[in-house]
Amino acid sequence: MPVVDPSSLSGRLVAGDRGALARLISWAENGDPRFAAELAPAWSRVGRAWRSGVTGPPGAGKSTLVNALAGRLRATDKRVGILAVDPTSPFTGGALLGDRIRMEERSSDPGVFIRSMASRGSHGGLARAAIDACDAMDVAGIDEILLETVGVGQAEFDVMSAVDTVIVTLCPGAGDGVQAMKAGILEVADVLVVNKCDIAGADRLATDLEDAVAARLSIARAAKQGWQPPIVSLSAALGNNIEGLVEAIGRHRAHLERSGLDQLRRARRVEQVRRVMLEHLGERLWGAGGLRELAERALAAGDPPYDVAERLAARVLRGANP
Repeated sequence: MPVVDPSSLSGRLVAGDRGALARLISWAENGDPRFAAELAPAWSRVGRAWRSGVTGPPGAGKSTLVNALAGRLRATDKRVGILAVDPTSPFTGGALLGDRIRMEERSSDPGVFIRSMASRGSHGGLARAAIDACDAMDVAGIDEILLETVGVGQAEFDVMSAVDTVIVTLCPGAGDGVQAMKAGILEVADVLVVNKCDIAGADRLATDLEDAVAARLSIARAAKQGWQPPIVSLSAALGNNIEGLVEAIGRHRAHLERSGLDQLRRARRVEQVRRVMLEHLGERLWGAGGLRELAERALAAGDPPYDVAERLAARVLRGANP
């Protein structure tokens, strides 16, 4: 491993300084180039933490589940990082960031780092900066990272690009169980959780999920390299069977380590590079190339938007000055 100057921000991050970690995440959120510059000397330390994403429809109890899971992991002396991604207001650009309220009992634990982050309009409800935040937590020596996403919609699967284990949380009575199955959530999930198992309808939901998993077994196994997502019934609020979820995550980790974890993580990094590169290129071309003005004139003349986009792309690829 390269030597990191202990007096630098990178050195403080490696030493587990929470202030340095908070600053790095703020830079990541704001797209500050200092984030990449400070993380680079310590990059070889990325990859030690296990990253679990908790997603599911609104009202499924994701925040309560994350709080209970963090408590169970702390009982085994694991250092835990929690990143709660909340939806951004389309009017103010801010977010409620209310998930931290449900995790108040963890905020005084020095072994738990909690950070809320606005989704900033990212497709799939997951901010690009969330991946950077997880990397910074990893360097800071956190053992288990829990990333809570906004929720699951028809195309909201970006969580897969950020975590090792995807935990899909459903609960009875919310009316979202069947809809989630239609949305392809069974192909996304590594672990399926039936939360609020103490209320009516929980057993039926678990049975429906078992039937749905069995019906899609060939698809799920092909996508997950032979892994069949287990169904864990629990009550996060009551603390019932949280150990069952911890065990399921452990079994999934062991499966990935046997079947090619390094290859999976490398593929995710390649996709991250592609997204960051396209983002940088798009911003520079759109902002400095006069493309916006050309688009506005063409649209005002009545040209269809796809034709305008194709002409502008061809202009850029030819190397012409717009």
